[in-house]
Amino acid sequence: MAKKRLLREIAAEVLGPEKARQVWSRIDIIGDIAVIKKPFGLDIEELKPLAEVLLRKIPYIKSVWAASGPVEGEYRIRTYTHLAGEKRSITLYKEHGCIFKVDITRVYISPRLSTEHRRVAEQVRPGEIVVNMYAGVGLFSIIMAKISKPKRVYSIDINPYAYRLMVENIRLNRVENIVIPILGDAGEIVGTRIRDEADRVLMPLPELALAHLPNAVKALRDERGIIHVYLHVFAEKEVDPREKAKKLLEQRLQEIGVTRYEFMLARIVRTVGPRKSQVVVDVRIG
Repeated sequence: MAKKRLLREIAAEVLGPEKARQVWSRIDIIGDIAVIKKPFGLDIEELKPLAEVLLRKIPYIKSVWAASGPVEGEYRIRTYTHLAGEKRSITLYKEHGCIFKVDITRVYISPRLSTEHRRVAEQVRPGEIVVNMYAGVGLFSIIMAKISKPKRVYSIDINPYAYRLMVENIRLNRVENIVIPILGDAGEIVGTRIRDEADRVLMPLPELALAHLPNAVKALRDERGIIHVYLHVFAEKEVDPREKAKKLLEQRLQEIGVTRYEFMLARIVRTVGPRKSQVVVDVRIG
């Protein structure tokens, strides 16, 4: 809370109260790098004075960047513009006792998923076999390996740069005997190379989760186990995004012939746009 209050105060000091309301909650601190997600209607140049003050008032911040576009493309990356400080996009990011080397311009990383990383990790039981279909630099995979001691975590990503960093992060956190990094398309690997083996499957990429759901089911041992499905849900006023997410998932399960399932939880992870939420649904199959 203290960090949020400080960011709000700095933004108000530099931009004034009205613009500050658009900006301060869009600042993420990743290691020693601050990222400002550019609000609609503000120019990059307007953010540079804010970046300079962030460097001056928060000594551990060494570099400030603006994220000026959405997460997009096969590799799930944004467009970034350097604003102030060291022109460096690589940093070490710490979360839940683990350390991760990341490059904000070449891999997807969001500290706003920290609570979700921990929540899922704490559900994993010792000895489980887990498949993480879209692993990035390995946060979900490595945190669960450190916290819950699964037998094996297949950690898959299609981005070769994210894969290289994931391999390095596995070594940094000494979980080589648990986390198995795999470079490739999870939609092709899961359900074919990894089949009838997993106790749990993570699908933390909303754009592909429903499309790849049949493969996730095939990855489960005897098609029985838990799948964490992440979706982006647009909900009109008075509509609960969690209920809409469950309906979307239920429809997809019925389409692929899965008749035995139980929704364990539906949770709003974060807001990603006007009336648009990221929702996770934990579903037990079989």
